[in-house]
Amino acid sequence: MADGTPDTPDGSAPPATNLRTDPDRLWDSLMEMAKIGPGVAGGNNRQTLTDADADGRALFQRWCEAAGCTMGLDGLGNMFARRDGTDPDAKAVYLGSHLDTQPTGGKYDGVLGVLGGLEVLRTLDDLGVRTRRPIVVANFTNEEGTRFAPAMMASGVFAGVHDQAWVEDRTDAQGLRFGDELDRIGWRGDEPVGARADDIHAFFELHIEQGPILEVEGKDIGVVTHGQGLWWLEVTLTGKESHTGSTPMDMRVNAGLGMARITELVHTVAMDAQPAAVGAVGHCDVHPNSRNVIPGRCVFTIDIRSPDRAKLDGMKARIEAEATKIAADLGLGIEIQDVGHFDPVTFDPDCVAAVRDAAQALGYGHIDIVSGAGHDACWINRVAPTAMIMCPCVDGLSHNEAEEITKDWAQAGADVLLHAVLAKAEVVT
Repeated sequence: MADGTPDTPDGSAPPATNLRTDPDRLWDSLMEMAKIGPGVAGGNNRQTLTDADADGRALFQRWCEAAGCTMGLDGLGNMFARRDGTDPDAKAVYLGSHLDTQPTGGKYDGVLGVLGGLEVLRTLDDLGVRTRRPIVVANFTNEEGTRFAPAMMASGVFAGVHDQAWVEDRTDAQGLRFGDELDRIGWRGDEPVGARADDIHAFFELHIEQGPILEVEGKDIGVVTHGQGLWWLEVTLTGKESHTGSTPMDMRVNAGLGMARITELVHTVAMDAQPAAVGAVGHCDVHPNSRNVIPGRCVFTIDIRSPDRAKLDGMKARIEAEATKIAADLGLGIEIQDVGHFDPVTFDPDCVAAVRDAAQALGYGHIDIVSGAGHDACWINRVAPTAMIMCPCVDGLSHNEAEEITKDWAQAGADVLLHAVLAKAEVVT
């Protein structure tokens, strides 16, 4: 190049390091989206396929169309905002995440990745930057998996992990069917799910860390090299309901006691598998949930994770074996069902390098990190080169209405996303 900056190996111009996103616009967009589906304590309750989800989608579409994008919509409601490149035949660079939240979720989990992607497109328009490859911002349906299990549902179908008919038949706690709710809110498209998989040159997902490491280390950016594998197990214990005051202790068949002992077992197994292993009991239902009735039935979920496949599967096998013994010792019936799983993920080295190089060039402090949570990128990694970018969150808190980040952290993540995308989309001079 005339300014002395070397060309990239493919002949395109490398993005100048003075290209930055607009932090005020990105922050204003995050705050505006947060007005849709507000929680009760400052966060959000914008669960998938609710009216609030529909409203959030509509706002995102309006913003994308105002930025000159065309919107694609597939049969599970996955949204794809496309900015054309100069080569209509080139595969596209995709980026994005999800807009749905937990029932008591924060304003940034997932949303930062979608609106950070939109901010990348807006910045390119502001600066008149053209790319050879198209750039597409995605919003994937039901990443959280809180209303309809499992998590990362629609991106899983996109990547060929789940069957679409099976997904559409999933029901929520009220017995409402996923496919029916998708139709009800009016966000089912005509595009076949997964039809775009062959169109992806590279995929990047910006996300908050959802853990404390980056903040503790004083780093702006986490370069995500791997993602933890996960098993979700749903355990049903069946005992006998009886009066808490008149049933002798040695004659009780207490499902609640069994749940307590298995909860402790999960903690012990995770501690024994250190380092790089976690486990806990999350959701639980106790029946009949009356203060003077010994529980006759408990249904609860176990969440175990590790980036080591052998360790993860070993934890699962031990929990299943020892939980079965606990139930037998207490005279309880037990059923253990797999309700969620993905293998540990190794992200694409070239995409990871693009993230690391962008952080380095922009002067942001960064470290390599393993994602402790599942993300849509974990499934997309199966069909296209993929990487993730993480920014800190205060005290590592997420899936909580008190989830918080700073404007500077949001900008750092969006800036790195911008430059990683440009490295793959090929700037045209």
